[in-house]
Amino acid sequence: MTKLKDKTVLVTGGASGIGRLMGDMCLQEGAKQLVIWDISKEKLDETTREFRSMHFIVHPYLVDVSDLQAVIETAVKVRAEAGEVDILINNAGIISGNRNFAGFTHPEIDRTMAVNTNALMHVTLEFLPAMISKGQGHIVNISSAAGMLSNPQMSVYCASKWAVAGWSDSLRIELERSQTGVHVTTVTPSYINTGMFTGVRVNPLMPLLKPEDIAARVVRAVKANKLFVRAPFMVKLLPFTKGILPVSLFDLVAGRWLGVYRSMGGFTGHGGDK
Repeated sequence: MTKLKDKTVLVTGGASGIGRLMGDMCLQEGAKQLVIWDISKEKLDETTREFRSMHFIVHPYLVDVSDLQAVIETAVKVRAEAGEVDILINNAGIISGNRNFAGFTHPEIDRTMAVNTNALMHVTLEFLPAMISKGQGHIVNISSAAGMLSNPQMSVYCASKWAVAGWSDSLRIELERSQTGVHVTTVTPSYINTGMFTGVRVNPLMPLLKPEDIAARVVRAVKANKLFVRAPFMVKLLPFTKGILPVSLFDLVAGRWLGVYRSMGGFTGHGGDK
């Protein structure tokens, strides 16, 4: 079990969406202090004011996680001002979709991979050594159901989230084999109703998830040291169904019956952090 009480929690993309919700829930669970990294000064200031008005200790940092030098420099500040991080939630992410791959630009590819994939590894590398030295800690990596299911018109986003899912679980195995006491939880939700995925097409089997529900499930998973958070239920079935069905039949089920392959047709989301 991972205890939240008296712990230092860092959430990237923590000034809005599920990042803000998870930070709030950690504080309500008794976390000693919350470290928030975000790219939006307006949202960072607003969230900090709100949490401090409730007498919580909050350390806000304006940082673009795709900027490696900024990540390193900000991590140094965090250690100096808030101490070592006990629980790291890698939540910041962006999406660019509703286009076939041929319509993407090189900068869009680089930006998506930098924020959604590389940043998680760089941020983790800054705080993991201290967790290993203490023999305890918890790392949460927000991937996506798109990291388990190929989806047309969001190929670059899928690539970034597949990479996160693979790295995160590899990290888990390494830390378990070395008996470090550091836990890893990989989160793979489908579309979350935060504005990031406005306009996506959903159905009763793959509904638009409530951010409060996902945030609560992640916090519960940290406390219980769960390896995965997968939602909705259909996402839990993906590894099994992909493993037993021929590709053509899986494409029929996912693409035509569930409509997943058409889900980005009406996408108008803001594309920012979750």
